[in-house]
Amino acid sequence: MKNSNAILLIHCPDRPGLIASVTEFICSYGGNIIELEQHVDPKDKIFFMRVEWDLKDFSIPRNEISEYFKKNYGENLSMNFKLYFNDYVPKMAICVSKMSHCLFDILGRYTAGEWKVQIPIIISNHEDLRWVADKFGIEYHVFKMNSENKTSIEAKQKELLREKEIDFIVLARYMQILTDDFILSYPNKIINIHHSFLPAFVGAKPYHAAFERGVKLIGATSHYVTEELDAGPIIEQDITRISHKDCVQDLVRKGQDLEKIVLSHAIEHHINRKVLVYKNKTVLFS
Repeated sequence: MKNSNAILLIHCPDRPGLIASVTEFICSYGGNIIELEQHVDPKDKIFFMRVEWDLKDFSIPRNEISEYFKKNYGENLSMNFKLYFNDYVPKMAICVSKMSHCLFDILGRYTAGEWKVQIPIIISNHEDLRWVADKFGIEYHVFKMNSENKTSIEAKQKELLREKEIDFIVLARYMQILTDDFILSYPNKIINIHHSFLPAFVGAKPYHAAFERGVKLIGATSHYVTEELDAGPIIEQDITRISHKDCVQDLVRKGQDLEKIVLSHAIEHHINRKVLVYKNKTVLFS
């Protein structure tokens, strides 16, 4: 277990002694706590916690930790929890259409070694960005989709995702609406980037609409995909200032820069197990 850490993400009804119970579990079996962060929602009285500890001298085998914690702590304290290990490298699939700015940013960070992640495949509904995948040595799969074949095409996509053992999916400006069946196959595992705050200007030309309204700032939002369109739990957001001197092209350029940064931050939070979803919101640990 040398150089391996375990991570617990926990939420449950708030009550005295929760932190003490979790730290007792870790320390009594030889674990060394590296990070611990907690938060209590004062309205719903829900306790949230992320704790990471070194497994080097931890006496419970890693394949038994989850069951042991559940039986001796989780069930008694009504805890919902997920256990992760930092030496596991998740596999990410990227879905794209024709716009390349988010894809290039992701692949640049990936090849620079910024993230502990694998990217086995890129999925698209167009051939336009195959040259990018070839440049980075990643498989590129095109699935032509329309309203008549959507169900069968998504079934083929899911088969490919299972074959490649994909853990989560990033929609890097993928201009297709996923079916409920597809979304439910990857709950809180599909990350989308939206080209403004939510709710925001709707339609095919959001930057043009924003320009016509004379906005003074624009934003970008990254969120998990749910069955309700563009209404999933928000992971990351950011803004940039706009002035009367900016034209539509300036808004597009500034907006795309924001999209890249916000999406990449959301991916990083997800990879590092810093996001806990509760209801339709997220707790984002530092």
